[in-house]
Amino acid sequence: MAAATIGVDVGGTGIKAALCRPDGSVLAEARTGTPTGVPAVLAGVVDLVDTLAERATEQQAEPCGVGLSLPGMVDAAAGIARYSANLGWRDLPIRDLVAERVGLPVAIDHDARTAGLAELRLGAARGASEALYLALGTGIGAAPISRGEVLAGAEGLSGELGHLPAIPDGEHCPCGQHGCTERYASAAALGRRYREASGSADAAVDAEQVLARAAAGDPIAGWVFEQAVEALARALVCYTVLLDPALIVVGGGLSLAGAQLLDPLGAKLAEGLPWRSVPALVPARFGADSGRIGAALLGWRAATGG
Repeated sequence: MAAATIGVDVGGTGIKAALCRPDGSVLAEARTGTPTGVPAVLAGVVDLVDTLAERATEQQAEPCGVGLSLPGMVDAAAGIARYSANLGWRDLPIRDLVAERVGLPVAIDHDARTAGLAELRLGAARGASEALYLALGTGIGAAPISRGEVLAGAEGLSGELGHLPAIPDGEHCPCGQHGCTERYASAAALGRRYREASGSADAAVDAEQVLARAAAGDPIAGWVFEQAVEALARALVCYTVLLDPALIVVGGGLSLAGAQLLDPLGAKLAEGLPWRSVPALVPARFGADSGRIGAALLGWRAATGG
């Protein structure tokens, strides 16, 4: 049987997993909603791994490692999920806990860096030396890429672009700052800000609906979207001035908006950099699936000890 790995992307609302070949091609996939509580989340991860391990036989494959893409603060080297506000864990030795339950070597990393790894090794940033992977989802994260490697930073906290203050004297953010990019340009922010501005009590109005309403000419949705693009462009201008990427790869759920997002964002980015060339702005090859493809790559690291 051919060797394969299982990548698991743990998100705030859903957990997605894939059984993958070394080239990132998906042999089988499974997903579930994210339950409440640490024990339940661990059980959900293990159940998905077990499900795909069983399905591997049908694909004439044998799992040799597991990778976990995790939100929050992650100590990849120690295998510990340091903190996640959404999932309620702190200093959780998740690598060893999962490895004990599934009987396979496990590697972990931060969700944005894991997705960035997928795009760097197999996707839209393949072959790039200097780049940025931008994850636009419920929150905003990023993976700085320099000299062909994803950078973790001194404390594993690189890429927190969502908490770069982009709007002076802007909205208060739970992180303690004001005007953070994430408060304007994340998927959660689009839905929340539209509901607040329109006075709607319909919690079902999400980012996808806001984008659709903006495209249809809804003035409130248009204003919310324009502010999101403005905040995001300011954050990317700051990154470009400091680290000079050749390209910016846009992934996460909001990247599925395609040209509706990338065209005005590219124009705003150019406005903020009138004195220099502008990095290419491209969609992620794997879209919202970069996390689990990158997690499968982590699985190969776990299997080989690399």
